[in-house]
Amino acid sequence: MADAPTLPLDSQLCFSIYSAAIAINRAYKPMLDDLGVTYTQYLALSALWERDGLTISAIADRLGLEPSTITPAVKRLEAAGFLSRRRSTVDERLVEVFLTPKGTELQPKTGCLTDALLRRSGFTIPQMIELNEKVQSLRDGLVRTGSER
Repeated sequence: MADAPTLPLDSQLCFSIYSAAIAINRAYKPMLDDLGVTYTQYLALSALWERDGLTISAIADRLGLEPSTITPAVKRLEAAGFLSRRRSTVDERLVEVFLTPKGTELQPKTGCLTDALLRRSGFTIPQMIELNEKVQSLRDGLVRTGSER
């Protein structure tokens, strides 16, 4: 079988998504720095804003990361006063993570991230929603197919 021609980078969806993620991280960084959190910490907080009291493993699952990646971020967030960790009263092997008032008060301050993304992308809100839904469908299909191996 003949080798397939190599596509230019900009024709590869994987590169477009990868480079867009890097551009988003760069756009967010100054604002996250002002808020006192890293991007990974912001994502962990976002999971807790959805549902407080998650375990480290549940946060990692929600973000599609390994617990070993989340644990240092959670420890730094705890040291900064954004959250607290406690042993589960149901299963003491589990560590549950809870927002502190400081962590809860940070959420409304993160609206600047979405505002900046919309402004810098030039997209309308409906266009951004549509793109987000398509990327989520792609992710879900890849995860689903990967787990069927």
